[in-house]
Amino acid sequence: MCDSDFNPQVLKKIAADFKDRYSPGRVRGFLVAGSGLSLEVPGWKPTEEIQLKDVFPFPIHDLAGHRQSLSLWRRGEETLLVANGRFHLYQGYPPEQVVATVRLAALLGAEVMIATNATGGLDPEIGAGSLVVVKDHLNLLGSNPLVGEWGRDMGPQFPDMSETYDPQLQELALNAAHDAGFAASSGVYTAVLGPSFETPAEVRMLRSLGGTVVGMSTVPEVIAARHMGMRVLVMSLVANPGAGLVDRPLTHTEVMEEGKKAAAKLAVTLGVVVDKAFA
Repeated sequence: MCDSDFNPQVLKKIAADFKDRYSPGRVRGFLVAGSGLSLEVPGWKPTEEIQLKDVFPFPIHDLAGHRQSLSLWRRGEETLLVANGRFHLYQGYPPEQVVATVRLAALLGAEVMIATNATGGLDPEIGAGSLVVVKDHLNLLGSNPLVGEWGRDMGPQFPDMSETYDPQLQELALNAAHDAGFAASSGVYTAVLGPSFETPAEVRMLRSLGGTVVGMSTVPEVIAARHMGMRVLVMSLVANPGAGLVDRPLTHTEVMEEGKKAAAKLAVTLGVVVDKAFA
């Protein structure tokens, strides 16, 4: 299909078909796994794993560390929708496709989006394996998912972004992360297009702008979620220091390996957050 064929009406039809086919009941929240991260939700049972190519009518590109599927985790009549990976602008997706899973979750009734991502650290005092609970962001992607008909159709055309990240969820996540053994702090997520890693000069610039961590995703999802009325929590795993902060090259393998190391602590953190957020 052409990119222009994917529009708000098509997505609403996809959501209606999804409800008919999978009977998700009350969809409480939407969770997103970042590169190399696999999400588990204690107290909820995974029932179906659905390939994204069977949901959306546009080509799905493979990416290391992303399963490109949706899982339904159920607890009685309630459901969490979990995205096992995400879409990125650098893969060639247009903005409306990058946030397609977020908007689907909102149309299904999700009240909260909890997203994880793997990031580079801009602060030399925040080491690999640390967790940063995002309190704000810098959108340096050069695009916004609300441009055009999507912004007009899915919510207010000019949504307020002064309190994008939910303060109560931030506090909950910080406490849970500390209890799980993370070196955890709050900070600002800086979104850049990628897919090349940043240069040392760019790392210095981003830090001077107020960034704490840098990544190539998440911000379009956050904008779309807030546009559709969802509360938002983002937890960034620092997978590597930014270029120039260490004397070695950066690799995507390093990002995925750090995700594996943090998996158990992240599962504990997420379990506490989900349990209290959806009590």
